[in-house]
Amino acid sequence: MIIRVTTDPMTQQEVINPEAHPCVYDGDGENGLEIYFESEQSKQEYLNWDRDDDHKIVLKGSSSADYVAEG
Repeated sequence: MIIRVTTDPMTQQEVINPEAHPCVYDGDGENGLEIYFESEQSKQEYLNWDRDDDHKIVLKGSSSADYVAEG
């Protein structure tokens, strides 16, 4: 399952027409997380953000019924 996030995590603004905006994908191709950004600058800020264990997102489960987000 791929989870698509269309709220830019840096600006908290909804990304309209996400296919035309920068994206970061984290996963194995079948299961993962797509995060869309308003701009390339916002994407770079996210990539440069110092993520330690307190800011880590962990996806567990094999279906949407099993989905648990921690972080």
